[in-house]
Amino acid sequence: MALTLLATTHRVAPGLLTWRAWDALRSAGAVRLRDGHPLLPSLRDAGVAAETVAEPDAARLVADARAADVVWVAAPEGDEDLMREVGTLVVSDPLDVEVLHGSYDLPGARLLDLVSVMDTLRRECPWDRKQTHTTLVPYLLEEAYEVLDTIESGDYGALREELGDVLMQVAFHSVVAAERDDETAFTIDDVAAAIVEKLVRRHPHVFADVTVSGADEVNANWEQIKAAERAAKSGAEASALDGVPMGQPALSLAAQLQRRAARMEAPADLAAGLAGPGEAPGDDAAGANDLGSRLFALVREAVERGADPEAELRAVSRVFRERVQAWERRRQRA
Repeated sequence: MALTLLATTHRVAPGLLTWRAWDALRSAGAVRLRDGHPLLPSLRDAGVAAETVAEPDAARLVADARAADVVWVAAPEGDEDLMREVGTLVVSDPLDVEVLHGSYDLPGARLLDLVSVMDTLRRECPWDRKQTHTTLVPYLLEEAYEVLDTIESGDYGALREELGDVLMQVAFHSVVAAERDDETAFTIDDVAAAIVEKLVRRHPHVFADVTVSGADEVNANWEQIKAAERAAKSGAEASALDGVPMGQPALSLAAQLQRRAARMEAPADLAAGLAGPGEAPGDDAAGANDLGSRLFALVREAVERGADPEAELRAVSRVFRERVQAWERRRQRA
């Protein structure tokens, strides 16, 4: 005789069990589980007689399993305490005990936990409950920059946590959006569906019958597809610069605008003599205008070299910070 501890995951629908699990349930002398277990309706539908209990009794389970095969269906979150008690009882008087996994998490299953936790926080936490898309923006930017800082510093051990913080912001915005009752409402599933659709559409060489010779052709196809998307969305007014976020840091903004313009083969002299809004080139109103033009030219130089001006300036800034900190330490020791 034997005791089988059947483990399942709450991240798949109840009843989606392995063949071995269903075989063990149907052939057991007794099947037991807690009152209200999510698997109970499926067991009844399958004709498996199951006894429900408020709380498991390890001694009784072991005693009954010595007389007939018993299956204990563990709670979805696991029954570690019960398993330890059973282990203690069978040390001195051996009994065949098997842990049988009846269902397994699929890749990405933990995202369901994130959705559940965010729903709970939105309902029950006063701070989370009052947040809006607008109030959350600073946190999204902060978390994204922390990811960037982690990658640039080479601290890949911390990258998992930082990416989790960004993912939490996506889930947070989605739960806020799901509460609306107009056409702007959407859920986290809508967010996932939209990006899946976009990725499939923009990778016809993977998901369709398009053939490419390499990464350069992939990029060219990508730009053509994006141009078609912009045209479908904006019609005759569509611009290759549509979608460039003007709120990003100025160096990366200038670089992105220049890259987009270069893809269109826009004339290089469009960047000559740039002036601020309402000012003519060469206006004596402010020397800062000339400074901006020179900065823009430096960005163009970086782009032509294949460098990221934002990253380049950040790298120099890191060195400057280290030198200032070293100077501070020397001054403190003096």
